[in-house]
Amino acid sequence: MMTRQAGRTAGSPGGPANAHPQPHGGQVLTTRVGLRMPARMAYDEWERAGQQLAGVLDSSCWWLGDWLVYGKDHYTDRYRRGIRAAGLSYQTLRNYAWVARRFGLARRRPALSFQHHAELASMPAEEQDLWLDRAEEGRWSTKQLRAALRAAREDERRPRVPAEPSGRLEVPGSRLRRWHEAAEHLGVDFEQWVTATLDSAAASALEDARDPVRPVAVGA
Repeated sequence: MMTRQAGRTAGSPGGPANAHPQPHGGQVLTTRVGLRMPARMAYDEWERAGQQLAGVLDSSCWWLGDWLVYGKDHYTDRYRRGIRAAGLSYQTLRNYAWVARRFGLARRRPALSFQHHAELASMPAEEQDLWLDRAEEGRWSTKQLRAALRAAREDERRPRVPAEPSGRLEVPGSRLRRWHEAAEHLGVDFEQWVTATLDSAAASALEDARDPVRPVAVGA
């Protein structure tokens, strides 16, 4: 368990000046300049404290980004003064704010880190959502997401060589989502809808090939 607690100042009741609170039980006390850890701590408690600290660090990127976005939107001529007063780095905040603007609150994935979102911030929203889905479903680390993005870019640059027909069809994610929406709108299974639609298109094309439309002779 983590508890935030400030040290007592001179003249405060309950103890001498500069007295520091001591951890007790399994508590980890957070102070402005560090952690106060208990003398004996079970591994599970230590691990849980690390997870909580990582969560606070990740959340703070979103918090600061949203804070700067609000300041820029509401105090155009004064928000830099607020940054200086808070003692924060404008360059770092600007990076946080850029990611925060690219992902509204409703589109942020709690299961993924701020850095996951930052990796995708330059993409169109549709592609962002596609990669967020993949990262969330595969439980990818930021490193794994970065590697998947690199592989996808390299695949796009690689010249396409005509191949023999196979059972696998590569389809852009945006088109695949449209097909899913169409099948859902009709209330049919996606694979059945795809198969029926392609069969119908193939039958029509083959029929036209076998029996082409002949021009009608005028005045015959």
